[in-house]
Amino acid sequence: MAAAARVQCHNNTSLTGSPLPRRRRNSPTLHFSPNRVNFTPLKWIGDGSSSCTRMVSGPSLKGGTTTVRAALEEEKKTDAVSEVVEEEKRFTCVMKFGGSSVATAERMREVADLVLTFPEESPVIVLSAMGKTTNNLLLAGEKAVSCGVSNASEIEELSVIKELHLRTVKELEIDPSVVSSFLEELEQLLKGIAMMKELTLRTRDYLVSFGECLSTRIFAAYLNKIGVKARQYDAFEIGFITTDDFTNGDILEATYPAVAKRLYDDWMDDPAVPVVTGFLGKGWKTCAVTTLGRGGSDLTATTIGKALGLQEIQVWKDVDGVLTCDPTIYKRATPVPFLTFDEAAELAYFGAQVLHPQSMRPAREGGIPVRVKNSYNPKAPGTIITKTRDMTKTVLTSIVLKRNVTMLDIASTRMLGQVGFLAKVFSIFEDLEISVDVVATSEELDHVVEELEKIAVVNLAKGRAIISLIGNVQHSSLILERAFHVLWTKGINVQMISQGASKVNISLIVNDAEAEGCVEALHKSFFESGDLSELLIQPRLGNGSPVRTMQVEN
Repeated sequence: MAAAARVQCHNNTSLTGSPLPRRRRNSPTLHFSPNRVNFTPLKWIGDGSSSCTRMVSGPSLKGGTTTVRAALEEEKKTDAVSEVVEEEKRFTCVMKFGGSSVATAERMREVADLVLTFPEESPVIVLSAMGKTTNNLLLAGEKAVSCGVSNASEIEELSVIKELHLRTVKELEIDPSVVSSFLEELEQLLKGIAMMKELTLRTRDYLVSFGECLSTRIFAAYLNKIGVKARQYDAFEIGFITTDDFTNGDILEATYPAVAKRLYDDWMDDPAVPVVTGFLGKGWKTCAVTTLGRGGSDLTATTIGKALGLQEIQVWKDVDGVLTCDPTIYKRATPVPFLTFDEAAELAYFGAQVLHPQSMRPAREGGIPVRVKNSYNPKAPGTIITKTRDMTKTVLTSIVLKRNVTMLDIASTRMLGQVGFLAKVFSIFEDLEISVDVVATSEELDHVVEELEKIAVVNLAKGRAIISLIGNVQHSSLILERAFHVLWTKGINVQMISQGASKVNISLIVNDAEAEGCVEALHKSFFESGDLSELLIQPRLGNGSPVRTMQVEN
């Protein structure tokens, strides 16, 4: 592709009219296949004495007004070409791959091939740790606390981690020094934990960071080996600033400009595909390594997407997008083609193992669509998550199950007319760092006087499960009518109902032992019966009620 350049030279010429030396940059356009960019020769307009001397490409400017007009036309063309070059230098998307996608050398090859199938993209790649490495690191740390310094090197999980990464670099035919120093440092860290006989949250975060640091170095080295110039980055070294809440840091606003500056500056100096560690950050006070919570690599990806203002964020998983329910519970779950950010956030919060609960916020704020795809099945369309979508014919989007829940019923006359009672209740949960998923409160008004000075009575019920129905809550009556009929026919008692403030979910609490059967029955009724679409287009009365009652097919 031929390209031309134009340079404004205000106060940037020597006395003879020659331009002052400028910092040399390599080509800003990165391609996966060789593609040379040629620049046409530069010629001067003017005699060199003016402070507004310009350089343009094209023929010599002799011949008066006609030639000058031609030169100006050429200059306009040059501007257009420069804009194209400017556009080409930008990153286009984030491609995030989870642990299962890079679990082995073979999977890394497949991911590299997948990246190469999109030559039009200039991606930023975000990786999780390989396979079960994070779990093994945590187990190794826990064992190190009590095993003694002399036995730290023999911890089984350490051997598994070493064997996996050394085997991977061998199979990929890259230099083992890429990982050897990190594996040695990991062993020394475990010995230090054994010596101190404790594993603090700060040390825990540093320990698990080895997983992402190793996987990204291996993958970047492999890309370079196959001819794709790549550069590895640790997120905590390129501007990911978080609170000092170890194991669950929150990303601070200063992250966005810092990350953008670092990645773009490096790209302009020496173009290469960035391969960034997911899940990690740096505490703003301690400057220590922090983590973003389980699944935090999704949040890393969306943060980079917002920081760079990219066109799309791609999250590559081991499933065909966001599904209508957990496929391990019911195998006939199907992909959901479209979601809103609110729906995706609710799915994540209530336990869908597809996206990090906080990962939607940066994408929503940046107005960047998120595409969830399957790295094992890249031809599948996946799920596209956007700010809004057509909800007119949507009743239910997905069913999410959260197991092993304890339900607390709080009954107290202290709630009657007392300002701040619930705030005090929630402060207890906050102090104990216990998550409150849904809330039920009740009052016995007939016993107000009798119970006024008593402490609230709490009825505790273990062995419960939350079934969350994510969808269009404008049809909440329809959803509840259908759901209760399904559960009633199965003889299942719903113990509590809650509608979320987000207006996209209704949650039901049932016995844990009955939960999977409930999900299967609800899925069959909402997604496989084929009669809900008819209900949405039937005539309605002035108050919004259907003209006819819903006929539920058994």
